[in-house]
Formats: sequence, structure tokens, C-alpha cells
Amino acid sequence: MSSVICCALVIAIAVADQLIKLAVLDSSLVSGQVFTVIDNFLQFRYVENTGAAFSLFEGKTVLLAVFSAFVMAVGFYILIARKLKSKVLVASVVMIMGGGLGNLIDRIRLQFVVDYIEALFVDFPVFNFADCFITVGEFILVGYLLWDIFRDFKKGRSKTDGE
Repeated sequence: MSSVICCALVIAIAVADQLIKLAVLDSSLVSGQVFTVIDNFLQFRYVENTGAAFSLFEGKTVLLAVFSAFVMAVGFYILIARKLKSKVLVASVVMIMGGGLGNLIDRIRLQFVVDYIEALFVDFPVFNFADCFITVGEFILVGYLLWDIFRDFKKGRSKTDGE
């Protein structure tokens, strides 16, 4: 995948995230109303998150924004320089960066991240569209790295078995 397409996808994910968040900010959710999507399963509830996942670093918006900007810069460099040879790795980085950029825009613009999706079937923090991309991208990345380690281990083992 070309670096231009990758960067365009990162921006597209961030734009989609921002459009959804603008709709949330213009809705009655901001006034405290909760919108049930599926009873006892999923609802929309507005939350202003000044931290990271699971309220880590709560109130450290500037620190999180600086860290996120650094990660975005490194990610864009990796994509533009075409450092990743695997399409799976490229896809995971694009997803993580797209979600990260969406949340970074919130931190800079609003001083908090707009969260609004609440899963009721599990004890889990309220999250947003960008968080979904970050999480899926991270799962793909970790899965790929584990698979790569296992493959290398298996190759090394078969070489020693044959000697």
C-alpha cells in the first residue's frame, strides 16, 4: 500500500471520528440523556475523558497530547518511509494512528476526549469510535508479532531437529 494511501486512511479515520463526536456534542447526550441502543447490552452516554484508557493519567491532558503527537510523528515517518514490509503491520499502524489522531484532535481542541459508547454487558469504560480503531489495531499488531515470534521459533526448532 502506498504511503499516500496510508496517510489518507489515517486522516479519513480521524475525520470520521471527529464527525461522529461533533454529532454527539450537538445531541441531547451532552445534557445527561442516555440513549439505549440495545437493552442491557449497549447504550450511548456522554463522557468527557481527561485521561487515557481506564482513566489512566486522568487530568494529564497536556502530557497525553504531547505523547500522542510524538507517536503520530513516528507513525507518519514509518508509513511515509515505508519501513513496514507486512501489509498486516501497515494496516494495524494505520488503524492505531487514525484512532490516535482522532483522540489527539479532541485533546488539543477540547482539553478532553469525547467518549460515548457504553457496553452494558461487561464492566468496561465508556469509549468512542477512535478507541475502537486503536484497540483493533493493537490486537492485530500483537497477534501478528506473536505469530511472527512463533513462526521464527518453529523455523529455528526445525533447523536444530534436522541436524
